[in-house]
Amino acid sequence: MTPTTELRTPRPCPVDLPGPEGDNSIAREPLWHAYGAGADRPEPPHWTWTPEAPPDTHVRPAPPTGDGVRTVLPLGTTGLLSALRYPDRPTADGPAGGSAGAGPVDAERLAHALVTAFGPQRREPENPYNDHRPYASARCLFPVHAFVDGGGPRPWRLLEPDLHALTGAPGPGPARRIALTGRYTAVPAAYKWFRGSLVAIELGMVLRSLGIGLELFGVPARLRLPGPDAHGLLSGLGFEAPWEWSLPLTVELGGERTPPAARTDAVPLPAPPAAGDPALADLVRVNRGQRYDGRAHPLTAAIPAGLGRSAVAPDWAELLWRRHSGRMPRALHGMTGRRRRVPAEALDSALRWLSVPPPGPDLAAAFAGIRVTVVTHGVDGTADGVHRADRGAARLVREDASAAERLEEQYGYGVSPVNGCGIRNAPMSVFLSVRPRELFERLGPGGWGAAQHAAGWAVHGLCLSAAASGLFARPVRAFKEIPTQRVLGLEEDETIVLSAVVGVPQETGGALLDLRR
Repeated sequence: MTPTTELRTPRPCPVDLPGPEGDNSIAREPLWHAYGAGADRPEPPHWTWTPEAPPDTHVRPAPPTGDGVRTVLPLGTTGLLSALRYPDRPTADGPAGGSAGAGPVDAERLAHALVTAFGPQRREPENPYNDHRPYASARCLFPVHAFVDGGGPRPWRLLEPDLHALTGAPGPGPARRIALTGRYTAVPAAYKWFRGSLVAIELGMVLRSLGIGLELFGVPARLRLPGPDAHGLLSGLGFEAPWEWSLPLTVELGGERTPPAARTDAVPLPAPPAAGDPALADLVRVNRGQRYDGRAHPLTAAIPAGLGRSAVAPDWAELLWRRHSGRMPRALHGMTGRRRRVPAEALDSALRWLSVPPPGPDLAAAFAGIRVTVVTHGVDGTADGVHRADRGAARLVREDASAAERLEEQYGYGVSPVNGCGIRNAPMSVFLSVRPRELFERLGPGGWGAAQHAAGWAVHGLCLSAAASGLFARPVRAFKEIPTQRVLGLEEDETIVLSAVVGVPQETGGALLDLRR
């Protein structure tokens, strides 16, 4: 990842920063946003401490239902991916084919790319959360949905990964666009304002997963972030409660540019009823205020160059199958891992995946402002301690054999009779951080969401790198922030956007039920 320099601007006075109230993501997230927007020592919103039902009692809202014809996607994606060696890209005469060129998108190529990005991989009966897709999602909630536009009066068709289908009236021509939008109410209300961050981060993960699928099946694409037509795009998806959804990210398909729709941001979208869920009302306000230029930019190569062969994942199908977030036996929560040294190639691969910038100038600018810190513990050729990512290499900041253990002490879900925690045994723990006020000064209000998208993009790459190295990678936001800042040597005005624990799996003996097609 393009690093930010260690010679940073002077620290602000500590009294200007968000207070330590709660010292967790749920409580501090809106404070960091307010601080970035210019408020000194922002106070917790009145709804911060209102009681909510425990997350485990949450019932997900019914998924959106597409109107009209349900078209089953073609089978055989796993077979095509099995015939493509990792980390190779397809050739014109290979099993997945080469680039589709500048013409209309081939429907079968696109279908295989969608299944690669979104298709269920497996069910784990011993896991409290199921099913599992190629990318990580908190509690397997998968709040982000994809809609495919094929033209016509009602163009948008819902992708239903669990049903292996597109639902909605088929358009008169080939698919032109994919809209990605996240449903805030799919996340338990106990997460309050942090639901907005979880959705924004997952949008970044999904964008990279989709980019990889499109790349492997030779489908050219461009990304549009929410622009002047974003309100109209969201309204056009036909939701009964549009305030539950984020403004869409749009992926244009094929070689022909799609002209932007008419400006619609002057027409306000319906707002959520603040009395029922004031945190939701506020996070939606923030989402609607994040605007970008709305121009399309090439969906950059999501797969890094220079990767070596994997000893455990010979092909792309095996790589996606092996991606997981750590397991526990008997429906226990959390993760467990073994203490074992890992080869230097595991860190090199991780840094290569982390260094690929997301598409477009807005995301790339936010990405450039992210500082990546890696705590190593048992990586061959690397001292145990705290490192910064620096032009694809790990630069030692402080040698510290106890850093991983001290991180586990600051994790919100430690070892208990019902929870496992493998941080002290993890060979790598990776943290992506930003300085919110600096972010707002450079990029305006859109920088907040752009940084979260960029972090999700990077960490999905890290998860695939871990799978290629025979490791698991668990994206987390459960560290107590202030003491973790001290372990990592971060600035006081620096917040952790996302982190991931990369560990050696501990076999649990549980079944893995194959859902691939």
